[in-house]
Parts: sequence; structure tokens; C-alpha cells
Amino acid sequence: MSKKISGSEYPLAKIFSSEFDYVIPSYQRPYAWTVDESSELFDDLLDFHRQEQEDGYFLGSIVIIKEESNPYSEVIDGQQRLTTLTILLAAITSQLNGSLKTDFENYIREPGRVSQGLAPKPRLALRERDREFFSNHIQSLKFDDLLAIDPETFSNEAQHNIQINSKLLLNRLHSSFSGDEKQLCGFGSFIVQRCFLVAVSTPSQKSAFRVFSVMNSRGLDLLPTDIIKADVIGNIPKENQDEYTERWEDMEVQAGRNGFNDLFSHIRMIYAKEKAKKAILDEFKSHVLTEISSSESLIGEVLEPYTEAFMVARKEQYVSTMNAHEVNILLKWLNRIDNSDWLPPAILFLSKKHNDPAYVLWFFEKLERLAACLHVCAKNINQRIERYAQVLLELQEEHSLEVPIKSIELTDSEKEEMREALDGQIYALTARRRNYLILRLDSFLSDGAATYDPSVLTIEHVLPQTIRAGSAWLSQWSKEDERKAWVHRIANLVPLTQKRKSQAQNYDFNKKKNAYFGGKKGVSSYVLTTQVLNTETWTPQTIQSRQNNLLNILADKWQLGTI
Repeated sequence: MSKKISGSEYPLAKIFSSEFDYVIPSYQRPYAWTVDESSELFDDLLDFHRQEQEDGYFLGSIVIIKEESNPYSEVIDGQQRLTTLTILLAAITSQLNGSLKTDFENYIREPGRVSQGLAPKPRLALRERDREFFSNHIQSLKFDDLLAIDPETFSNEAQHNIQINSKLLLNRLHSSFSGDEKQLCGFGSFIVQRCFLVAVSTPSQKSAFRVFSVMNSRGLDLLPTDIIKADVIGNIPKENQDEYTERWEDMEVQAGRNGFNDLFSHIRMIYAKEKAKKAILDEFKSHVLTEISSSESLIGEVLEPYTEAFMVARKEQYVSTMNAHEVNILLKWLNRIDNSDWLPPAILFLSKKHNDPAYVLWFFEKLERLAACLHVCAKNINQRIERYAQVLLELQEEHSLEVPIKSIELTDSEKEEMREALDGQIYALTARRRNYLILRLDSFLSDGAATYDPSVLTIEHVLPQTIRAGSAWLSQWSKEDERKAWVHRIANLVPLTQKRKSQAQNYDFNKKKNAYFGGKKGVSSYVLTTQVLNTETWTPQTIQSRQNNLLNILADKWQLGTI
């Protein structure tokens, strides 16, 4: 057995071939990619396919335990990409016919060759709990059966993610190629021939985890900002280099080493107004440095004001004799969103208008609403960047509170989409989205006076997800379709500062609210939960009235129009 650690770049045609037999060990976390990651992957692949005719697309790396002469490959890092790429290739294959279908199916399943001792089997075996499910639906191309399954019946979140990502990718393929087999085959050929992964092979679990740790380390390795710093300072006259070096390092200390590196990505976005296609070093040089007259200007007119604005936004430390408290509350909510795509507009605005507190408050009220809309409506990174680019473009023109920018306002269609999302199956959102929404609603009810610790937050259903035979709930919730329509909507959800108690989920309403929702002291720190504690019954009429009330509050606070 080879004792060496090796790494090579392979096209997906080689990655999904007889040379590798991937197995996800049981100790790995479940398949966790959602539509966010899958849609970003698909959009990036499709854009590159349409815009680049020759270059290859790099998909990152995987770490596997593998002997040199044995295809068996235990996946230590990379299962999310391997699983999603398998779903995508299976989705493409399912829409092909004849020899084309047979050809692409070989990337999903090993057809077997007796002469080589290869048995027919899937090329990727998921964790034991999900292996048969994945094989029976994805690797057997039975997407119709998969999409027909009621999500409530899945035994775990991984299977639900497999279903929603399959639906997403099938829909994206249909909307992108409209069933044109030639174009679809061309896209598939691009994926297997011009998309590459680096496979790092190690002979043991110990060495595999060491490689994984090193690859994911966030230590004091050389960062792009270090290289940019050398170029920038080197272009300043020697007699001034010490001064500008000190100013640079002061900013780095202020923002933190990694935070300062993140700031350069946000500055790149301010200038480029599009998603990065290359490494930050190349992007910063091509989009930012070419637009600035001198190194002194970069430091004094860009980096210093942008660093200050970045710290105000990230640390929620806006200072003014007016509106500072209100602005910092809005910044706190923006920082709860699971992406930082809102930061470039915030940085650009604060760097120019921080001395106009009335306009600052107006702007961040609109920015928080826009960010919340993109967050709740599950817009992917490409959609978010395109939307914020409109704001950045207008921010570079003349504007004031008297003549404010218009692009930060929600369009009528965005308001309608957000209203529909708020009135939908909130519990089906990702945990970050539903938690954000529930807490934001609670803050509206408390007029912003409450503070929250999301580390101890759980979201519980009032009407249980499953009602057992003989339960008191059946007396007022006898219709299954009615229960299904309401159980995951916002009126039926309450925030708690304690872990779920499985035995409490099927308590009748009075016992549940008094023994569970109220905690040990019979009260709750959440307004939403306190409202339920003060409600006598939980009937379809009660929940309908509550739904209308809560939606009206959200519509009023976020200025969404009539719901």
C-alpha cells in the first residue's frame, strides 16, 4: 500500500469513473446542501458554459482515503459537492434518450465489467441511512417517484434536501434548455469534460484529517491583502512609505486580519458590481486598482473611509446625536442575515453620507427591508448580487434625503412575492430564515425593545405536526387537510428559549402552553409566545385571526401594502 499523500486535478469524467468508488462514512454529517448552494452551483456552471468556450471550470477539491491500486475511496471532505453533482448529472441523464442516456448514465452508475472484476453499482454511496434512498431515486433516475413523496414523510433532513435540490435542478434544466436534447447534451459534456476537481488521496484516516485540517485552516497564511499591500506600498515614494504602512496596518488592526481581507471583497463588489469570476487578488487588481490614480489615493480616499464604514456596519456602532440607536438596531438585524451581500451598499453609503443622520436612518430602514425580502424569499447569491448592484450603481450618483435613491425601494412584484412568502409555509424555510423572520416579527411587536440570543432559540408548533389517535386536538382539528394547511404557517409558530421536549409536542393546548411555552415561571420573554399564553383556545378560527393580525403587522412595519 502506498504511504504517500497525492493530489491531482481530474475532469468529472475521470472523477465519476471506474477509478473511484466513493463511500460516505457513517460518521460524516448528513447531506446538507439546500437550494441556496445548489442554485448557486448551477448558475455558475451555466454562466461559465455560455460565456467561456475553451477554459476549464474549477470546482474545488475533495479529500479521500484511497489506496493507489484500489478504487475504494472513503470521502473525508467533498461529499456535498459529489452528491449535488451526482444529482445534477442524474437530472441531465433523465432528460436524454437512447445512446446519449446510456452514455451519461455511466457517470452515475458503474455498469460493471466481468473481465475487470467490476460489479454494477452506484459510483457514490451515501451514508448508510440515506444510501438506499439515494440509489433508488437519484441513481435509478426515478425523479417522478421522488418528487411525488410528501416531504412530511421523510425520515431525515438529508432526504428532504435531496428532493428539493432535485426539483430545483430539474426546473433549472427545463427553463434553460426547454427540452432541447442537443443543447442539454452540450451542457452535460461541458460538465464532465471541462469541470475539474482536485482529488487529494491519503492512505489513512489520520493523514486524511490532517490534510483536511490544513486545507481548512484559517491561520496566519499569506492573504491577498498582503500581496496587494506589497504592491501598493511599493509604489509610494520611499520617504512616505513608513507613514502609509502604519496607516495600512492601523486599518488591519481595526478590522482584524480576516475582516480586512473580507473588506477587500466588498470593495471589489462596489467597483465591479457583479459576482467575482476569478480570485480576489486578480479581481481587485482589475476592477479597483485600475480605477484609482495612485496608491496614496487608494489608502486615503478608499481604504480608510471604507474601513471606518465597514466597522460601523459590522459592529453596529453608528454615532450621531440623532437616530444612532435606531440605526444600530437596524444594523443588528442586517447582521443576523445569513449573508453579507448587503455590506457593499452599506459601506458605500456610510462612507459618503454618515454625517446626515436623517438620511442614514431612511437608508437603513430601506436596506434592512430589501435584505429581509431577499432573505425570506430565498434569493440565491447571483440574484442578490444583481439586485444590490442596482443600488450600488445609483449610490455613485448624486443623492440626498430630498432626492433619495430609488433602487433600494422594493418593487411592486418584490412586495407581492414577499407577502406570499410571509403567508406561506414558514417552518419549511431554512432554520436561519425562519428564525430571522420569527424574531423580527417579535421585535416589531415589542417596538424594538426586546433583545435576543439566537443561540438558545427554538421554534415550536402550537398545533402539533403530528396528532396521535385519541388526542384532545382532534376535537377541533379533525380535518387533516386543514391541519396541514396551518401547521407550518407563522401564526402556529412560537419562539422558545429552551430545547424541544419531544413528549410535550402532543400535549393538549392548555397543558402545552402552561407547562412548556411558559417555562418554569409561567412567562415568556417573547411577545409572540406570551400572546399564545394569553389565548384560551387554539381553533382554526383562532389561528386564522392571528395569521391576519401578524401579517398586517409585518406589512405595516415593512411597508408591503395590503396583505
